[in-house]
Amino acid sequence: MGELTIGAFARASRLSPKALRLYDELGLLAPARVDGTNGYRYYVEAQLPRARLVAWLRRVGMPLARVGEVCDLYETDPPAAGLVIGAYWTRVETETAARRDLVTFLVDQLSGNPAGKGVEEMSEMSMSEMRMRYAAGTDRGLVRPVNQDTAYAGARLLAVADGFGAEGARASGAAVDALVALEESVRGADVLNGLADAVDRVNRGNGEGSSGDSGTTLTAMLWTGSRLALVHVGDTRAYLLRGGEVSRITHDHTLVQSMIDAGSVSAEEATSHPQRALLLRALDGSADHARPDLRLHDVVPGDRYLLCSDGLFTVVGPDDIRRVLRTAAEPADAVSELIALALAGGGPDNVACAVADAVIV
Repeated sequence: MGELTIGAFARASRLSPKALRLYDELGLLAPARVDGTNGYRYYVEAQLPRARLVAWLRRVGMPLARVGEVCDLYETDPPAAGLVIGAYWTRVETETAARRDLVTFLVDQLSGNPAGKGVEEMSEMSMSEMRMRYAAGTDRGLVRPVNQDTAYAGARLLAVADGFGAEGARASGAAVDALVALEESVRGADVLNGLADAVDRVNRGNGEGSSGDSGTTLTAMLWTGSRLALVHVGDTRAYLLRGGEVSRITHDHTLVQSMIDAGSVSAEEATSHPQRALLLRALDGSADHARPDLRLHDVVPGDRYLLCSDGLFTVVGPDDIRRVLRTAAEPADAVSELIALALAGGGPDNVACAVADAVIV
C-alpha cells in the first residue's frame, strides 16, 4: 500500500496539515511513518476512515478528548460509536436549549420585562396573584426494605430525589434539604445560580461522605415570578398538564434514553431493556456525572406539574398518569391516586411524587 504525504493525506481527509500535526501530538491520529532524517510524516489510505471521522466530529464541536474515545470505539464497534455520538448530540441540544432560556431570562431582567417577551398579559389579573397549590408523598413500596426516595412540595419548591446505594436515603434527603433552603433565600436572576450551587454542594457532599456506591437523582422546580426554574439530574421526571395535554419536560440521563435518542431501540423496547436503570448522570460525587440540566419554564394559570421517581412511571403507564393528572380535583388527590396505582402494580420500587397547580387567588 503506497504512502501519502501529509499534504496528500490532508486533501483526502479534509483536515489541514496543521490539524494533522496537532492530532499526532495529541495521539488522535498518528502517521504511519515519520522519516527519521527530515521528520516528514507519511500516512496510508487505511487511516482515512479514522481521519474523516475526526474531521466530522470536530465539525460538530465534539471536544478532542471525546473524539479520541469515539474513534477508538469506532474501530472495534461502529454501532456503539454511533450511539455515543447520538447521546453527545442530544446533550448538546439540551444544553443549547437551557442556554437559550437563560439568555431570554437575562434579556428580560435587564430590559425590565421579567414576565418575558411573548408571554401574554393576563387581563385584570396580576402575576403576583398566582399561587401554587401543592402536595407530595412517598411510599416504600412492596418489595424494597427501606425507602430511599424523598419528595417535597412547598409554596415555591417542588422536589423529588431517588437515592441509591447503601446511603441512598441520606443522599436523597440531603439533596432536597439543600433546595428547601433556597425557598426563602433565592429569588429573581439568582435562581439558576442558586440551584446550580446547591446541586454542586450536594454532589461534593456525596463524594466526601459516602462509601462510593451511593448517590441520588434529583428533579426540582423553584418558582420565581411567572416562571419555574428547573434543575434535573438522572431519571426522576417532571411532567406538565396544560390545556388538557400532558407532556414530559425533562430528559432522562440513562443509557436506554441515549439508545432511544440514537434510534437503536424504541421507547417500548426500552421498558424491558436489561440496562434500563443504568444512569449516565447522578449526584454520586463524580464531577463528570453530576452535570445538571438547568432551564426556565414559563408558568400559565391552570398548569399542573408532576415530579416523580422511576418507581412511579415504570409501573404506572402513561395513560393512567394522564388520566389522574386530568381528573384529580386537588394535588393531594393526584398524589394519593398515583401512589396507589404504583402499589397496585406490584410496588417493586420506592415511589415518590409531588404535584402542584398554578392558580389565581
